[in-house]
Amino acid sequence: MYAKERPQIRRSNSKTLGSMIPRKPVLSVSARKIKDNAADWHNLILKWETLNDAGFATANNIANLKISLLSKDKIELENSSLASNDNAEKMHPEYSKELEMLCEGLQATLDGLTKIQGKMEKLSSTAKGICELENYHYGEETKRPLLFHTWPTAHFYEVSRELSAMYWKELLLKRTIVEELAHTVDHDLTLSYLSMWLHQPYVESDSKLLLESMLLETGHRAL
Repeated sequence: MYAKERPQIRRSNSKTLGSMIPRKPVLSVSARKIKDNAADWHNLILKWETLNDAGFATANNIANLKISLLSKDKIELENSSLASNDNAEKMHPEYSKELEMLCEGLQATLDGLTKIQGKMEKLSSTAKGICELENYHYGEETKRPLLFHTWPTAHFYEVSRELSAMYWKELLLKRTIVEELAHTVDHDLTLSYLSMWLHQPYVESDSKLLLESMLLETGHRAL
């Protein structure tokens, strides 16, 4: 997805905006907000990727521990001539304290991802508000001055909304994985959960292009 080693991008300040932003006060404020939004998108996605990697490591540990516990319990049951219902319950590794701690760790990671996605939603709401302000300012005028290079203001909102929707769908998938991973005893299903967590199917391949285009448009990337 997006290289984790890249540094965070600083939000803009009034001293660096004068050369690239139209002089109208409303547009200056709007441009600053949009540029800050672009930096926030970059930084939030970096944080998401860091948490996603940490969550995958935890999920992988959960899967490995479950396999180990199930194998151990299966051997014990096969060697026991008095396999009772109590023994059968041991086939469910949720009784492991270590497993419980790992699941709590994965839930904490999910909580962190939830907070990040919530901030992404706020970025989309901010972009929408800027569009509404521009609509109020210009009314039915079709030709409006660009805040930066080529994008109309509405396109920033469209990109923000598209990125936010991707990460919302991905968050829903991760919630399902967290709920099901510790309880499934199917090896293939467990591997599927791990693969889905790692590869993030709802974060589409063009998400990086959308982000980089927004950073380029707002001056965070050199032309």
